[in-house]
Amino acid sequence: MAEVYMAGDVRNGTTFELEGNVFKVVEFQHVKPGKGAAFVRTKLKNVITGATLERTFNPSEKLVGAEIEKREMQYLYADGDLYYFMDNETYEQMPLNKEQIGDALKYIKENMNVKVLSFKGSVFAVEPPMFVELEVTYTEPGFSGNTTTTSGKPATLENGYEISVPLFVNIGDVIRIDTRTGEYMERV
Repeated sequence: MAEVYMAGDVRNGTTFELEGNVFKVVEFQHVKPGKGAAFVRTKLKNVITGATLERTFNPSEKLVGAEIEKREMQYLYADGDLYYFMDNETYEQMPLNKEQIGDALKYIKENMNVKVLSFKGSVFAVEPPMFVELEVTYTEPGFSGNTTTTSGKPATLENGYEISVPLFVNIGDVIRIDTRTGEYMERV
């Protein structure tokens, strides 16, 4: 049974169903005007399409919580347009397409554990670990003395994704990337 929230109790990260969609609260603000009734102003993100919208609620309005299932799975391999993941508990394999995986595709490599998010059995996102370590397979040679400039150079990673790295990074280096921002953090 899904949780029922009063709109006045929502917090950042709360997920609920609204008009057949699932939304996550990105921002909220309780507003108590001098005249008239109080209300809750929210910024919501549709977890399936990624679209955002702003909406106001009466604090006593009821919202039905959405049961988002997160399953720990291992990325196995790609075959054409499908990417295969294995459930770490049941060993069952699940093929997903690019739309279902989204931006996580930039950060995952074979045998990496990820969280697969679904709503009512339908997968809508893959969450990579917060930090991933990937090997640089191609980049232009850097200059050993040039470490003071802030400009970077493009580097291709082992999974095919291209990222901007500092000039001292070379082919064969393993680098750490923050998957929330998609930025280079450090050499490992």
